[in-house]
Amino acid sequence: MDSVSVRASAPRGKKAISGRARPDGQGAERAAREEAAARALHADLPQALRVLAGNDRVTVRRDGPPDTNGKTVVYWMQRAQRGVDNAALDCAVAVANALGLPVVVYFAGISNFPHANLRHYVFLNQGLRDVEADLAKRNVSFVLRNAPREDWLRMFRDVEAAIVIGDENPMRVPEGWRQHVAKGIKVPFWTVDADVIVPMKRFEKAQYAAYTIRTRLWRMVPEYVEPYENPRALHAWKRPKSFVADDPAADMTAGWKDLDRSVGAAPDLVGGAHAAQARLKLFVTKMLGEYAERRNHPEVDGTSLLSPYLHYGHVSPLRILMEIEAAVAKNPSWRESADSFLDEMVTWRELCVNFVKYNPHYDDPQCAEPWAVTTVEKHAHDVRDPTYTVQQMEHAETYDELWNAAQRQMVRRGWMHNYMRMYWAKKILEWSPSNAEAMKTAIYLNDKYFLDGRDPGGYAGIAWAMYGKFDRPWGERKVFGKIRYMSGASTGKKFKSKDYIAQNAAL
Repeated sequence: MDSVSVRASAPRGKKAISGRARPDGQGAERAAREEAAARALHADLPQALRVLAGNDRVTVRRDGPPDTNGKTVVYWMQRAQRGVDNAALDCAVAVANALGLPVVVYFAGISNFPHANLRHYVFLNQGLRDVEADLAKRNVSFVLRNAPREDWLRMFRDVEAAIVIGDENPMRVPEGWRQHVAKGIKVPFWTVDADVIVPMKRFEKAQYAAYTIRTRLWRMVPEYVEPYENPRALHAWKRPKSFVADDPAADMTAGWKDLDRSVGAAPDLVGGAHAAQARLKLFVTKMLGEYAERRNHPEVDGTSLLSPYLHYGHVSPLRILMEIEAAVAKNPSWRESADSFLDEMVTWRELCVNFVKYNPHYDDPQCAEPWAVTTVEKHAHDVRDPTYTVQQMEHAETYDELWNAAQRQMVRRGWMHNYMRMYWAKKILEWSPSNAEAMKTAIYLNDKYFLDGRDPGGYAGIAWAMYGKFDRPWGERKVFGKIRYMSGASTGKKFKSKDYIAQNAAL
């Protein structure tokens, strides 16, 4: 969305479909597809569960009937860290109610998540408190186990799970966790795609660019715009007195000696579903109408600031879409701004997820298209002047005050305006010995400082900047070749750059 990816503004998106009525043909196609998926499942799976498992959002990773001796249905929460508007949680509640069992939501506090540091864990930790509170309203128990007690399979045994439901995460390491669990678990294991509006398995392969996904994606969107019911669990779990769990309100990082604490909490943003809802309400009611005009002005607060909350799953993209549409229904003149925002939040964000899910090289140069490989090789020996070390860039020690301001915004706030993210990444390419080194540096800084780092949007944006991913060849020039270039002089004239520099004057 407005701060998810580092790349040029997208062409105008498809107008969102008013009323959200699903076209009859699409509804029939989906029903037939889901019915066929249900028929292919294990013969002993109860019919009520067969229907749930056949849903487009569900991937059955370990088939079979629930354990008849099981005493709980576990939702292993990882990507979608929220107790409301969560398709994976709703699936777990539906399964549990059908089986007459309670729901236990489990979150594993991993101390060594790749590239995560104190800043990221503080934001995550704040969100877990909201998760516990919202789950309690739905008669659902929440269990947090922090490292070194975070073992998933042990937890599933401890609560005597009859079946385990998880959420989807396209990133390499979390997907590896899911594959590990699927191989080691003894009960059925399903995962639910709660991270996007259109389930990503509807796309069989990586899409080339926004224009190749936009029409198809928006044609499918109405199929999946279904109001959340947030069902309540019918049965409560009675936690054994000897059961070991951690307090979500406590500091989850206490005692983690291997955690990088060099980057402190972001001072302006608080994590959690409640903060996300407050920001969404502010954006929809006070800012949406002027979004099209203000979105490319880094010196003003004109964007949604929802990307960190989307990264941690503190807010559902479907909830955002529905709130935007409701606002436009009351204020038709906001349609242009809404289309602009939704093209970012739906088209581009889901393109980024598609990229990471289907391209194993999403964070290395092998993601480049043939035309980009050719132009990079042709200009590999062009003189870069000046060049900066990673440390110089990290500490905002370049000649370019506009770029330095953007870097300081990242380091201090854990966030950067999307327009500046594009410029920030392009200058790293200009100042690095090679495209590969530029990609490495950008990923390092992106993952270390951004709250929404370590995310499909960041990797897709960096691939766009360094290798022209999702873009086209441009006029040839030194260093960049045919990869799109952004100049400081041109960029600085498009908004009040002096104000932006003043706002981010010091670390």
